[in-house]
Amino acid sequence: MSGTGSIIEAGVPSARSRALAVLRVRSRALAFGLLPAAVAVVLVAARATGRLAGEPWPAVTLVVCAVAALVLLVGGTFAAVVLRASPAVTPTVPLSEAAAPDLYRLVRDLADRMDVPAPSAIALTPDCDSWLEDRTHGAHRRSGIAAGPESEPGAAPVLVIGSPFLWWMRVAELRAVLAPVVAGTGPSAHPDIADARGFVRGLDAAVDVGSRRGLGWIAPPARLLLRLCRTDAAEMERGVARAASERAQDVDYGLRMVAQEQVGLAYAGWDRLLTRVALPAWRMGRWPARLDAGVVSALTELSRRDRLAEGFTSRLGERPACDLLEQPGAVDEATSLLAARLFHGGPAETGPAWSPVDWAAYPEEVVDRKWRTEAARLHAALDALDPLAVPAGPSPGSPGSPGAAGSTAAAPARASTPVAGATAAGSTTVAATGSPAPPTVDGFTGPTLERVLGYLTDPAGQGAAGEALAGRLSAELAREERAAGTAAGAGKARAADAVPLFPLQPPRSGRDLLADHVTAMVCCAAVDSAGAAPGLDWLDGPVLLVGGDRRPDLAARVLCLVEDGNPEPLRDWLADLGVRPEKPVRLV
Repeated sequence: MSGTGSIIEAGVPSARSRALAVLRVRSRALAFGLLPAAVAVVLVAARATGRLAGEPWPAVTLVVCAVAALVLLVGGTFAAVVLRASPAVTPTVPLSEAAAPDLYRLVRDLADRMDVPAPSAIALTPDCDSWLEDRTHGAHRRSGIAAGPESEPGAAPVLVIGSPFLWWMRVAELRAVLAPVVAGTGPSAHPDIADARGFVRGLDAAVDVGSRRGLGWIAPPARLLLRLCRTDAAEMERGVARAASERAQDVDYGLRMVAQEQVGLAYAGWDRLLTRVALPAWRMGRWPARLDAGVVSALTELSRRDRLAEGFTSRLGERPACDLLEQPGAVDEATSLLAARLFHGGPAETGPAWSPVDWAAYPEEVVDRKWRTEAARLHAALDALDPLAVPAGPSPGSPGSPGAAGSTAAAPARASTPVAGATAAGSTTVAATGSPAPPTVDGFTGPTLERVLGYLTDPAGQGAAGEALAGRLSAELAREERAAGTAAGAGKARAADAVPLFPLQPPRSGRDLLADHVTAMVCCAAVDSAGAAPGLDWLDGPVLLVGGDRRPDLAARVLCLVEDGNPEPLRDWLADLGVRPEKPVRLV
């Protein structure tokens, strides 16, 4: 039984009948567009043979011919847009056969066993999913999106594989997961199904063209046709999936049940890795260059913590699917950069403000830098909101300090009043001359955690100071993002990646931002005065390490300060750790 010939799976007759229903929508739209022209031809023929002589037939014929010409012009333009508009293509990392000969052999062996056409090419996506994607549209060849064998007319679809699967799954598991996906090339080769899919994709692309290129009148009829064939198109795809599942049922069926458990685990670990680990680095202008390798560590840790995942780590002794690649490291780096582009809006190429970071350097180059940047932003917001306080000066040796090269002149001292809740060592007093006496600790001055605690302490529980500080931080971050977006838009290539296609998280609230910044300040103080260290947790991202162990009890105490204005739980935590809140911290 050939994949391009007669197909007898249960889902194919249903899929073909639904495909014909979609094509009937196209036929009716074509008939509607040709109807005025047909009427015009009849009238002209009748006039020419003398059957419609006298008034009002000359005027009627002229009006009908004009309407027919207009409808043909509009319909022809619409059809041309539908035929030429480029359907959306998922951004992927192409994987040539030379780069993964063993993977290509595995996929072709699957296709031969199921008697379906082999995919024309393989590509990777930084997501936990796999599918077939048709790239034979002429617009793809003209634009250079697809230039290989996958772009030839009548070529089989491209097999897109989620890159986390290659690193986490074993070879046998990947084979079992890909079997029903590869089986979909059989129904895809059916002429009616392929034609119906092309029509739906063309309509979808026409809606996008009408919205982006000023052809506003194109979008409404395209949306109308999409609504008319939406149900049949969805049922057609269900039938195709059912047929593919039927055909793949005899290929590694028992192992597929086990492999599906790994798919669910991969989803959970990959999401945590992106949102907790990769996102903080992306926001700092760094992109982890080995995300897929990191997902193995994240999922191993998840397996260790989750009782439901017990025993999953024993399979790590089997051959990983990434061994099917010739250069796994290079492929991992390419998919990691694509992930940053898709989920964060990072540029497509490395630059001075967008550089890779290895996992070994992550705590020092991302975590520590993130904390100190946020602590500096917090103190800048305090300076703006509390002009009577002594400006937070940098510590010696840091940029802007009196002893640092290239430093600027010190800001003039301003009159100040004691900060509420501050200790004697961290308070600010006013000398008889009216100038402030800055706090001195260990012979130098600088920003202190005590200042933050004093500002946010609110015995009445009104939270006005916290609200003001949260608003200031939100405004400052928005300004920084606008400035970054403006700079990003300066280059044409960079502008096309300036906005994430699939944002990972909604915008953070002001309270969340304030809690993050206060936590960062606390961590900086712990590192500088209590011997703590920045660390990386594969599931939770940046963490504070004390004696090599995590301190997960900080978040609740910070929230108590930020939301209730109560600093006592945090002060107790600092005292237990040996952190001196009155001691200045380094912000750069």
